[in-house]
Order: sequence, then C-alpha cells, then structure tokens
Amino acid sequence: MIKPIMFAAALLNLTACATVTPPAGAAPPPLAAPAKTQSPLAARTDQLVDLLKGNIKPEDYFDDSFLAAVPPAQLDTITKAMIAQYGQPVRVVSSSPGPSGFSATVIVEFEKADATVEINVSSAAPYKVNGLLASKFAARNDSFEKIDADFAALPGSAGYLVEKLNDAGSNALVAGRNIGRQYAIGSTFKLYILAELAAQVGAGKRKWSDVVPLAHRSFSSAATARWPENSPVTLETLALQMIAVSDNSATDTLLQMLGRDNVERKLAQIGHSDPDKTLPFLSTVEAFALKAPANAALYRAYVSATEAQQRAIIASEQSKLGLAQVDNTTFDNGPVHIDTIEWFASPADLAGLLNHIRRSDNKRMLQIIAVNSGIGPADAAKWKYLGYKGGSEAGVISMSFLVQSKNGQYYAVTGSWNNPAKDVGQTQFTALMSRLLAAIE
Repeated sequence: MIKPIMFAAALLNLTACATVTPPAGAAPPPLAAPAKTQSPLAARTDQLVDLLKGNIKPEDYFDDSFLAAVPPAQLDTITKAMIAQYGQPVRVVSSSPGPSGFSATVIVEFEKADATVEINVSSAAPYKVNGLLASKFAARNDSFEKIDADFAALPGSAGYLVEKLNDAGSNALVAGRNIGRQYAIGSTFKLYILAELAAQVGAGKRKWSDVVPLAHRSFSSAATARWPENSPVTLETLALQMIAVSDNSATDTLLQMLGRDNVERKLAQIGHSDPDKTLPFLSTVEAFALKAPANAALYRAYVSATEAQQRAIIASEQSKLGLAQVDNTTFDNGPVHIDTIEWFASPADLAGLLNHIRRSDNKRMLQIIAVNSGIGPADAAKWKYLGYKGGSEAGVISMSFLVQSKNGQYYAVTGSWNNPAKDVGQTQFTALMSRLLAAIE
C-alpha cells in the first residue's frame, strides 16, 4: 500500500520504454543479424521500433543484467500502458551517438508523441542493450482539455489539480478535476510527518543531526529491512529514507518519535477539508495489520467505531497491530479496504500541503523532497526546482509535485486515482502527471 513508486530499474525508466508481447500463438521471429557494415549501436537502434511492437524477444535484445532488473513481464506491462497513452511506435526519427560509440540519444516517433530515448549497448559481442531510458515524451498538440478527458476515462475515480501559488493567498486554478473529493493517497501522507519534523526543528525542539534508534519496524521497508535492530540514525537520514525511497520503518519511527497527536495537529494547522476521514493518523504497520485477513474481526470493529473508540482500539490492541501480524499475501488479489484503511486527502488538500511546505521556507525540507523527482530527467529539467512525493498500493496511486519555473513562479501539481475493484496502472498515471507538468506554460 505504501511501497515507494520507483521510476527507474537498472537503466530503464519505468514510465517509458519496454516491450510488447505479440498476440497469443504468434511468437516473434528470430532476430536477424545486423548488416556487416552496421555498427552494433546502429543495429540495435534500428531494431528499437520492432522491439516496441513485439517483433523481437526481450531476451534477444537485452543482456542478462538488464532483464534481471526488469523482467520481460514487467516490460510488457509498462509498454502496454505507454502505448495506451501515446499510441503505437512508428519510426526512429534521429539518433545522436555519444563519443564512446556504444550509446546514443534517439528520438522515436509514436502516433501521439515523440519520445527521447537514451540507449546503451554492450561493448562486447553479441552487443546486447544494457541500458534503455525514455527520458521524455513530448505529446503533440496536447492540452489540459485532452489530459482532463484522459483522467475522466480512468476506471474508478481520479482527481487532479494544477494551481499557481503566490504569497498573497489567492492561488490561481490552472486546471483540475474532482479537486475537493477525498482520495486514498498512499505514501503521500508522509509529507505531513515531514512538515511536523521540520516544524519541531524550526522551533528548536530537535535538530536534523539528532541521533535516534530505528525502533519501529514495518512492512515494505526495502531500504532498512536488513539494518540491525535499533540502528542509530539521524533525523535527517530517517526523513530522507521516508521521502526519497518511502521507507516505512523510517516513517513509523518518525511518527512515534514526533507524536501522533502532534502530526495530527500539524494536519489541522495546514488545513484539511475532511480530517475525520483520515484520523486517527495510522502508522504504516498499523494500517497493514488492520488489512491482514487474520485481523478481519478487528478491522470490522475498527471501521464501525467512533474516532475516540478507534483511538482506544489502537492503544489496547497493539499486540495485534505489529509487524508479526502483517500478512505478506494481503494484496496478492487486488485492492484491500482502500476506502476505509488508508490516509485520505483531496487534490485541494494536497495543494495546500505543498504550499505550506513552500511557504515554510525550510531549506532542508525542500532539499529532502527534491531527491526523488518522480519523473524522467528530461521532464524534470524544465523546472528550476522540483519537489515530489507519491505513493501507491493495489487500487491506489497518488503523485504530488511542488515545482518552480525558470522565471520563479511556483505551482502545485497533484493527482490521485483510486479503484476499489482493480489495481491501477502506475505507468499510465505517471504519464498523465508528466503531461500535466509539461502543459504548464
């Protein structure tokens, strides 16, 4: 549910380039040998469109290290979503080789957009591709109206907001849909914890350099999973792990240390249109445990209780709300209780949170949310500053950006998509959010 949204595996940008499996019963033909006069780089570049169309097996095109990081099934899922967004690949428009002769920047024409693709080929026979990064999609004749129509077509419900921020308080709506509707936001909630941490540091109660033990273990904590129990870490390290790679153990350690009540007061101070929807403010391990099948009776009691009763349940049932009670298979069959056990906010709420972070003028907090851009480097290069946090679970994806244009203007760009019946397409949604950012003049 609150696993990090990862946009790069090996050298492949997961919002971008992959391979399509041919129709059932139609196996791709054997890969033809390149012309003797062609360089390995040129040969692989010429094969790129056929790869994307499913005419070349991934195993024939990519080396083992690449496929170990991004298996063929994952490539297939990524590219299907990409083609749904931008149409079929048409041709390689241009290729600009690098000085090594084994890498190039390639422009690939799709039906609805042009993609900038970085390709890297092994220097040893059989010269397979070991790096592929689609760093930018430039949609042709795109507009907020077209993007809005694509948001409206998503199964389930989706909302977004693009808002021009200023210090006078009269922020200007640029584009939006369902801006006041509450959505499950996954790990985006961690920005509220970061805001409270920055506030306590600003008030002199703590320092970024303070050392504390990593004392609260949670599920889906890839960054810290193998760290020794109670490893000493600074508050800044915990904040970086929480935001940049969405580590849940770091998150729960910070929440417990800062105080659940203080984080809830920060949420109220920043402003939230429906705080009852998201309070009490659960830790990640508590949320996971409440969704576990073994805790079905506890879940029913919790969701039918008042807020005061829910707080009493959390306090009295801690033995059932720890990591030992979390079932790793909980999400194997799709969304689980995303309407009841989650963290909720509207696009307008999240825009307010991003503006609070901007106006707090806490340099360290702004640096922390800028570590992971959430989009490809070419798209990110448009901005003087780009801060990001997103989150997902089965049936949930949310992405929020605080960006500053080259002329100094700040924008909040946030979107969420929920579908209780079926998992959502992360690649498809990332493409939509990238288009929103690109559409800002």
